[in-house]
Amino acid sequence: MVFTKKTFLLSGIILYLVATGASFAVFSKISAKTAAVTTNESKVNTNSSDIAIDPSEAKDQQCPLNGAMYTKTEQAVWAKRRPLVIMIENSPDARPHSGLNRADIVYEAIAEGGVTRFMGVYFCDAARGNVVVAPVRSVRTYFIDWASEYGETPLFAHVGGANCSGEKLPNGNMGPCKTDPKAQAIEQLVKFEWRYSTGNDLDQFSVGAKAYIRNGNRTGQPVATEHSVEGRTEKLWAVGLERGWTNLDPDGVDWTKSFVPWKFKTDAVEADRGIVTPVSYDFWDGYKQFTAKWDYDKTTNTYKRSTGGEIHTDLETKEQLWSKNVVVLLTKEIGPVDPLKHMLYTTIGDGKALVFQDGKVIDANWSKKSRLGRTVFTDQKGQEIKFNPGRTWISVLDSSTAINYQK
Repeated sequence: MVFTKKTFLLSGIILYLVATGASFAVFSKISAKTAAVTTNESKVNTNSSDIAIDPSEAKDQQCPLNGAMYTKTEQAVWAKRRPLVIMIENSPDARPHSGLNRADIVYEAIAEGGVTRFMGVYFCDAARGNVVVAPVRSVRTYFIDWASEYGETPLFAHVGGANCSGEKLPNGNMGPCKTDPKAQAIEQLVKFEWRYSTGNDLDQFSVGAKAYIRNGNRTGQPVATEHSVEGRTEKLWAVGLERGWTNLDPDGVDWTKSFVPWKFKTDAVEADRGIVTPVSYDFWDGYKQFTAKWDYDKTTNTYKRSTGGEIHTDLETKEQLWSKNVVVLLTKEIGPVDPLKHMLYTTIGDGKALVFQDGKVIDANWSKKSRLGRTVFTDQKGQEIKFNPGRTWISVLDSSTAINYQK
């Protein structure tokens, strides 16, 4: 396949710099009003919110999100909760990230101007203790559609979002809205009745220091304020609990009753694993800082991530980001749709996909019937694909994107 979309490279860089400066000015004022530790599957740091797990306790409870097995102690924690979905930025200044290796599922798509953004879904793996997730950033409309798959009202953590805002005019009034109506994420949250304390919204602007801090030196060197927000999973769930947001949806029914989990299988034995590696793709022409590359480790049956030509690591543990399943979801990409370089993606409908697991590649299809409907992946025979237990990483790209891999 040949990548054909326009790059808007120079204008995107200029706009990004302007937006960064403006955001820094705004966030600097707010940070004075809002006043870490992470764990992951191979390296565990304890803190006051970690739960005690007997090493001999059986792992006989399957996670509905990632299919992995956990203890009854862990299951007892997540059974009282709904999923926590967090928006995480991916500009070079955001790296290394915190907490992506504790998400059960990760989504990645362009936010604007060729710059990608992540959305982590936290539920089972985060049940055993506090996870610092950073840097938390703003939301885009299509991420809301994917978040809606995890119950009607998952806890939704972010720092603002695309909205109908214009520049302040010399007379003090606001100028015309610059954001395309279809890209207005904050207005969409209002429409879906998610916004603030009346819904399931955990916007940093409304929650503040109860669950977020601003750490301008989180990477060891000063970064602009918009790259500094750390969210803490235990505190975010605690705010949700204060607002009455438990495992029960607005109708008083456990959210899992309507949730459709993917199907899972056991890992292929090493002798049956393939050698399709590496897998790489660009999200946008000319933006090599966001090129994703996955190297398959046959021994551990995992895909290890590099971004922009460098190994992508977790800030606290120094562990390379990895996934058990890597999904490339191909769909219609529209945009930029406005002067702010916002993008749109077709999220509801169907299309092509590639699923990488066990060192092999599956030519797949995806379908999603509604905003609240689950995205389902099937093979060429129409059979639903079974994923390996563990993290699934979904990269969303335009249908014309070239996906490179070696057999």
